[in-house]
Amino acid sequence: MANPDDAQSRPLATMGEFGVISALAARFPPAPTATVGIGDDSAVLATPDGNVVAAVDFLIEGRHFLRAWSSGYDAGVKAAARSLADIAAMGAVPTALLIALAVPDSLPAAWALDLASGIAAECGRAGAGVVGGDTARADSVIVSVTALGSLPAGQPPVCRSGARPGDIVAVAGPLGRSAAGLALLTAGRADHPELVAAHLRPAPPYDAGPEAARLGATAMIDTSDGLLADLGHVAQASGVAIDVETAALDLGEPLASAAQGTQGAQEKILSWTLTGGEDHALAATFPPTQSLPPRWRIIGTVRAGTGVTIDGTPHKGPTGWQHFL
Repeated sequence: MANPDDAQSRPLATMGEFGVISALAARFPPAPTATVGIGDDSAVLATPDGNVVAAVDFLIEGRHFLRAWSSGYDAGVKAAARSLADIAAMGAVPTALLIALAVPDSLPAAWALDLASGIAAECGRAGAGVVGGDTARADSVIVSVTALGSLPAGQPPVCRSGARPGDIVAVAGPLGRSAAGLALLTAGRADHPELVAAHLRPAPPYDAGPEAARLGATAMIDTSDGLLADLGHVAQASGVAIDVETAALDLGEPLASAAQGTQGAQEKILSWTLTGGEDHALAATFPPTQSLPPRWRIIGTVRAGTGVTIDGTPHKGPTGWQHFL
């Protein structure tokens, strides 16, 4: 029988700032390249080749997740994945995270510790560790994750600006599942737990980023805002047009059964896949002669021009997530 005085059952305010930091730090894995980790004013990472890749992202309660739907573990996985995927999208290997956490003082300690466990689990998938961070009090849960990664000596980063006419466009990882999971949660449906899990705990294919770099990817991006929106970023940065072929997209199960019986089911599936976002699949462009492993699904081509089209036709309506619209 659980002890009602157990630390995990108390609000964080009773633990004190440094008690909270110690409890969270105990759950985080060390970073493999850290020479100084948690406990000093800054962390120190070994960088033999001098190439450090950095990315930062927020996870904000009420904007990116709801505690009514997400456990602390869910939120931890998602917070880590959002930044770690950006590292992979540069062709780099994730190495370390810095975590800034602001929470209400009434938040149960168990929820915050579960958050740390979720972050640690996702770090384990990516091969990264946690090297430090900060805590503060706020009216809602806010998690800011700074991810660091490394590039092999002599390997340039894969940026958004390298796509060229004639390149092929390919995706590693599923599309549309997070959006479908959000739709199911909103509707109160529990018949597709794998889709709900895809929204609550995204699983980016981290190793596909360095793999794409080795295969000669000319441009790459993490599909966090939606496939069309993110390919639009590549098209704009590269000064090219990108055409997506719907016949090449995976529009079958489990998306088909999740949309079955709803109005405009096929349009809904296509919308989830093209504009849903938060799948954190990797989209990349490659030279047309490059042979790709099976997990890289070719979905389109790069052409001269501007913007993104679908089967040669401009898309009407939103292309994905935008914070300030």
